[in-house]
Amino acid sequence: MPAFRSRHLCSVAAALVLTVTAPATAATAVSDAPTAAALREVLFVGNNWEGTADVIKSGGDFAKVGRINVIPDKSARIAEINADPIKWIYFQAIRNGVGEGHDQFVDDMYTTPDGASVVVSRPSFADVVSIDLATGKINWRFPVSGYRSDHMAVSPDGTRVAVSASISNTVHVLDIGTGRQLGSFKTGDKPHENIFTKDGKYIYNMSIGDVNTSQDAPWQDFTKGDRRITVVDATTYQQVRVIDMRQRLDAIGLTDYSDAVRPAVFSPDESKLYFQVSFFNGFFEYDLATDRITRTKTLPKNPATSDDRTTFVNDSRHHGISMSPDGSKLCVAGTMDDYATVVDRATLQEGPLVTASKPYWATVSGDGRSCVISESGADQVTAIDFATGQKVVSVPVGDHPQRVRIGHVAANWSGTAAG
Repeated sequence: MPAFRSRHLCSVAAALVLTVTAPATAATAVSDAPTAAALREVLFVGNNWEGTADVIKSGGDFAKVGRINVIPDKSARIAEINADPIKWIYFQAIRNGVGEGHDQFVDDMYTTPDGASVVVSRPSFADVVSIDLATGKINWRFPVSGYRSDHMAVSPDGTRVAVSASISNTVHVLDIGTGRQLGSFKTGDKPHENIFTKDGKYIYNMSIGDVNTSQDAPWQDFTKGDRRITVVDATTYQQVRVIDMRQRLDAIGLTDYSDAVRPAVFSPDESKLYFQVSFFNGFFEYDLATDRITRTKTLPKNPATSDDRTTFVNDSRHHGISMSPDGSKLCVAGTMDDYATVVDRATLQEGPLVTASKPYWATVSGDGRSCVISESGADQVTAIDFATGQKVVSVPVGDHPQRVRIGHVAANWSGTAAG
């Protein structure tokens, strides 16, 4: 396996693609940035349909700290969309397609190293913005190429953020402080998750293809497009490798399984990748050294869940996976099966099935003791103890929570902003 292999995974219309990158607007300075010692670790929960982000404690009782409005410029953006027929078409397509009848106002979030601002990707507005956590005002805005922004990743030093422009098959890499584009690269169809390697030298992108079509039967899989992992040099943004899971799945006889890699996580020693794919109630173990899938874990189906693939939200039967810091446990969000479960990594035996309403993401608490899932169907986040597999607590949040990310705010942040 080449030395540049991943060391860590943090883990609509089909035409009229705009290929010219729009420039970011001028950034405003963030003053009086707090020192690292004055920062407080929290979890940001993006309420996709509401356009807010709830800020909760990163461990303990996970109590709510505050809430921010991530669309303070909504009126201006809607006016801009209404004035452009093509933008309006895509806006409506996002609402009626991947948005399930709702606008997608927040997908992903990362705070700046100084804890003064949060950077947010906003799919329906096809942009990335930096929001001042003290004032609620926008520091900078970067319109992505095409008409929809998606998942992001932040570099290990916190200075760069990569964002998928899912309709133009492009990833933009931005300076997190100014919004200036540092580079970009092309991907497979519908780029989704992005990750930086631990040393910050490479970026991995997972393209998932067309997930909002009704051509979901195994024999129609080819219609989903070019799905692959694209690896690029994070300095030159040149492609250095492509990993096609279709070949690896076919090699073990799983020709009817989708090769659209969804959420994934690497083991602490960075020798194994655990990943989910479209339509599948389970996950795979991929060995980097031998470049092959070594184990398959099928998780229980909920008898109340239809096996009709066209009923799965954006092709996701299970969507969300994280790992305990010691690498002994995996936590899996069984999205369409309405549960989450902790899985022993050595045996792949699942623990209790914790009832959850359309859990759509899984991350790790700041203290490393809990898996935190977003229950998009119940408008809450739930913490599950890695040691016991039992539910710890649920915390109400806004409408349709999806991404949950660890971030930092000033220790004296009041939990409110003027925006």
